[in-house]
Amino acid sequence: MGGKDEDARGAGISDEELAEFLERASSGSGQAPREPSARARMVTERLRDRQDPPPGWRTGPVGPRTRGGRGRGGRRIKATLAVVFIAGLALVALRPELVIDRVTGKAGARQDAKAPLAAETARPTAPPPPVDPDQPTLKEPFRGSPALQWADGAAGIEVPEATAVGWLPKEKVAEALQQVRQFLVAANLDPATLRGERPATALALLDPQQPDVPQRLEQYLTRPTAQDTPVTLFTRFDPAAVKPVGDVVKVRGSMRVEEGEPGEVRVVTDYTFVHPMTKGGTSVQRTIVRRQITLSLLDPARWKATGDRLQLHEHRAEWSNVECGTADGYLHPQFPQDAPTGPTPTGPATDPYDRSKDISGGECGTLTRS
Repeated sequence: MGGKDEDARGAGISDEELAEFLERASSGSGQAPREPSARARMVTERLRDRQDPPPGWRTGPVGPRTRGGRGRGGRRIKATLAVVFIAGLALVALRPELVIDRVTGKAGARQDAKAPLAAETARPTAPPPPVDPDQPTLKEPFRGSPALQWADGAAGIEVPEATAVGWLPKEKVAEALQQVRQFLVAANLDPATLRGERPATALALLDPQQPDVPQRLEQYLTRPTAQDTPVTLFTRFDPAAVKPVGDVVKVRGSMRVEEGEPGEVRVVTDYTFVHPMTKGGTSVQRTIVRRQITLSLLDPARWKATGDRLQLHEHRAEWSNVECGTADGYLHPQFPQDAPTGPTPTGPATDPYDRSKDISGGECGTLTRS
């Protein structure tokens, strides 16, 4: 009797209910766990077979109780891991410095060295901190240089907020600042100027009525000498000798407005330009040009001047990683593999990225970094 009643009750319980009861029993809820009956084991197996495979598995034709899809998936995962492992070994063989940098902490340092700097609003009080002295490459021409964090091209020439100065109202000061910016871009970043062409755009911004200056600049461009050379004001390279690496020039500096003599407003600028150059497309050398230029806007009622043009008040320049004493009107990058040319450097060792001091000029010296 009891056996028949138990079978009848079992027949009235669904497979799902029986499986749920067995799970509760095995977890300690309900009655004490017992060895499942043959039917219970069969029901549990059927439920397992009907469950959807877990996410990520790929299933195929499956025979009775064979998990061929899962088995192939497992082998497939192992094969994928093996391929990834082999690819990792190949990467280590080709670029061991990636692993070394991560182990030694250089990877984080390199990432920090690429973070852009905030705009410079005044002359710094110290040179840039040391950076990992990596050598530049054609793909990374600013590697190992503080300029890696500098702005690209004209973005590095930011104008300050305009205010009225002396006789000049705020709107005219703003126009003068933009003119000065245009001059710096045309003289140091314009591709035509860089490849040695006449800097027509920059010259057009200067006042033709300024005594001696237009004539002197014309002489510099057409009959240069070692002393009277256009590179004192314009950045020029011989296109037959060198080519720029990419189209990015790194720039850092600042400008300010001040009142000069009565009827004169001056825009004082101090910028450093870093030009990566190559010869033959093999090695890279960075030419570093720093310029301190003061341009003036004069009141035509007080001065002989063209009211909307700039006058050249003062300019100083220094350039690094170039041959000393060239007389052809170009900057000639000195590559490490080249034999030294020109005068032997006699000046003190200087940091070409140090913008904390005024340009001294006059002597050809050595560099503490490039």
